[in-house]
Amino acid sequence: MAIDLFFDSKKTSNKKKSTTGINNSETPIRSIVKSISWRVLGTLDTVLISWLITGKMTMALTIGSIEFFTKMILYFFHERLWNLIKWGKH
Repeated sequence: MAIDLFFDSKKTSNKKKSTTGINNSETPIRSIVKSISWRVLGTLDTVLISWLITGKMTMALTIGSIEFFTKMILYFFHERLWNLIKWGKH
């Protein structure tokens, strides 16, 4: 199934090594941790911008909390999809 490509590390190329011995892929858990760390930084930016525009911290926090989850999910699947593309890898 297509979803297995995102979550089943056996079907991804994370065990394949390039000629330099460097891993060309990453595990799903690494993608999850990267997604969370990126979203924390991005959400702080969104909250600050929303607060500056609206002048209301509650509105800024509401906007930030919604986008935290939606963009983290989008980023995870974006990373996993790009992990399947061989273009630009060594």
